[in-house]
Amino acid sequence: MAGTIGWIDLTVPDAERVRDFYQSVAGWTSSPVQMSGYEDYCMVPPGQEQPAAGICHARGDNAGQPPLWMIYITVDDLDAALRQCEALGGKRRVEVRNVGDSGRFCVIEDPAGAVCGLYEPKRT
Repeated sequence: MAGTIGWIDLTVPDAERVRDFYQSVAGWTSSPVQMSGYEDYCMVPPGQEQPAAGICHARGDNAGQPPLWMIYITVDDLDAALRQCEALGGKRRVEVRNVGDSGRFCVIEDPAGAVCGLYEPKRT
């Protein structure tokens, strides 16, 4: 649904260590996501079937990302949202990227300097 937080990711240098931390502290379970030569992790809250977050290595496209929780806000039309972002003083931090076959996203910076992602699910 547009306007909701659809996903959160944490990007860190040692995803296994942080995965294990959240499994112990929050009771999350994990499922591996194959990347190019390594695994990132989808994290599933207790009693749920669907993952709610990702824990990612600071490698590949995520190289250089600071260790922070990144929210992804769902939008109906990513291109329109990006035009509006830039018209209102925001900027793109990365180019638009596909998320497998589920949709596409872009990381933006708002006029105050806060960073988040905008995510457009694939239309069916």
